[in-house]
Amino acid sequence: MSTSHPARPAQWDHCSQPPQWRRLDPRTLLVHCGWMAAPLGSLALTALATGGRISARGWITLAVIAASFAVVSTLGLIRWARTEFRVSLNGDADAAGHAATWPDLAGSAAPTGNAATRDATTRNAATRDAPTRNAPTPNAPTLDIRSGLFNRRLRSIPLHRIRTVDLTASPLHRLLGVTVLRAGTAGSGGSGGALSLDALAVPEAARLRAELLARAGSAAADGDPVLARIDWRWLRYAPLTFWIVGGVFAAAGSAYRVLDGIGIEPWKLGIVRQAFAEFGTGALWVTVPVALLAVLALGSAGALGLYVENWWNYRLEWTDAHTLQVRRGLFTTRSVAIERARLRGVLLREPLLLRAGGGALVRAVAGGLGNREENRKRSGLLPPAPRAEALRVAAGTLGAPFPGTGTETGHPHPPTTTSTPTPLTPHPRAALRRRRVRGMLFVVLPGTALLAGLGVALTPVLLQCAWVFAVVATPLVLWLARDAYRSLGHGLEGGFLVARSGTFSRDTLVLQRSAIAAWTFTDSPFTRRSGLVTVTAAVAAGEDGYRIRDLAAGEAAGFAAAAGPGILAEFLVPAGESPAAPVASRRFPGSSGRTQQGRHRSDKSSAT
Repeated sequence: MSTSHPARPAQWDHCSQPPQWRRLDPRTLLVHCGWMAAPLGSLALTALATGGRISARGWITLAVIAASFAVVSTLGLIRWARTEFRVSLNGDADAAGHAATWPDLAGSAAPTGNAATRDATTRNAATRDAPTRNAPTPNAPTLDIRSGLFNRRLRSIPLHRIRTVDLTASPLHRLLGVTVLRAGTAGSGGSGGALSLDALAVPEAARLRAELLARAGSAAADGDPVLARIDWRWLRYAPLTFWIVGGVFAAAGSAYRVLDGIGIEPWKLGIVRQAFAEFGTGALWVTVPVALLAVLALGSAGALGLYVENWWNYRLEWTDAHTLQVRRGLFTTRSVAIERARLRGVLLREPLLLRAGGGALVRAVAGGLGNREENRKRSGLLPPAPRAEALRVAAGTLGAPFPGTGTETGHPHPPTTTSTPTPLTPHPRAALRRRRVRGMLFVVLPGTALLAGLGVALTPVLLQCAWVFAVVATPLVLWLARDAYRSLGHGLEGGFLVARSGTFSRDTLVLQRSAIAAWTFTDSPFTRRSGLVTVTAAVAAGEDGYRIRDLAAGEAAGFAAAAGPGILAEFLVPAGESPAAPVASRRFPGSSGRTQQGRHRSDKSSAT
């Protein structure tokens, strides 16, 4: 199957003249006015509810909106006029020439400081994080952005540091024919590391993304590069999520805040008062189930709507040998490109209801996706779908069989060698006791005590509710504790670390062992008494750290040393070996025997 790939721009081969600075699309000014929709909509609802009469408060609000519109429009015009960008083909030379001809920054440390993303430390980090790339040359191509009115700012980022390119368009952006381009860089775990251009015309944004991704020397993927497409039969999994119940209460809370903000008391509305009156006069054995069914129906409809909006036109594919791309969205479209060099693993997530229905979803563990909130939005690789499909997509993303399953990869370049899947190592029985005790102490006991106390103070009926709650909650908590314990597991398979945990959301993490930068061992007086310890693998990707909970204290250090060879070698002495043995000669089960002291020396404090 053939597919299109971003072509290397022709101007890259002819660098006789520096590229011209480009501006954002003029329609950006209209995007900045989108904030007026909420206050104007509130005024319209107020006028509708009051029969067209606008109070003095409403006129004051209109005046504030008009003044804010003038201020925001002026600031937007200034920002648009003073923001420019370009893809520089001779990065350092162009930036140096630009600084020499920029009068208000000549002799100042500001441009040099902001261009310090190319300093020696960053070069070393980028080289280490992308071993498949060639070492950057002094005049490597860069993405340059200059902005500001009084304090001018120049940001110059080498293209070899850009790891992800995201095109996002809200309904307003789509109406105006523009989109937001966001480029994630190596080490952009916070908001300061990502570059954003809001907004560009859609064709120009596509061309710019091709320019930014052309640095990879895009080699076409052999075979079918498409890992997954939307299958609307998966809609049956949409209600098996938190939103089937939580979404209803979240929507009700949002509606309450909106109505309260425009001066309407929801409890005084006729439809609300009538509903509560009918609920109070009806038989509880009828009204309560009807109310629950109504909540479930509304939640299911909302979950289906969110599923369609988020995953419309979904497509996951390898656009070339180095880039994984996810495209999806109905009203707000999103296109995320993840560089293979920054892909550290996958997370197979199985929420309780979804797991009961035989479904799962997949997320990427990758660097350059922004902070934790942005990472959650941009890391999704597969919507709730059959578990077999989730395993296939996870294997195709890894380029290797999913550990423990032997699932085919579906990747155009599968590994040439295979290994027998290794079952995960179970955790000590003390972890089961700990979950049982925590469930009884934090769920059953407080709930029973609260109902009993209210029963003594208010009505004896609550005393009956207290013992009913204890009888029902105790077996449920014990069952959940056993399920959580059975979900625990860890192991090493090839070049991957595998960790599984959770009951309300059972997560299976498959992480590249080479991506682990440090280890943290955590315990408490209670876990020390039980002989347990929690180990956290620090990774410059995803959630920054992933926990392996409640390992046996005597085995945790050996497992960590085997999973990340070299990080703990100078702190541990294997059984039967002299403490005076050279560090380089120490070997642990599953490790390669080599050390990486130069790379991990800064992580001594975390490891200890």
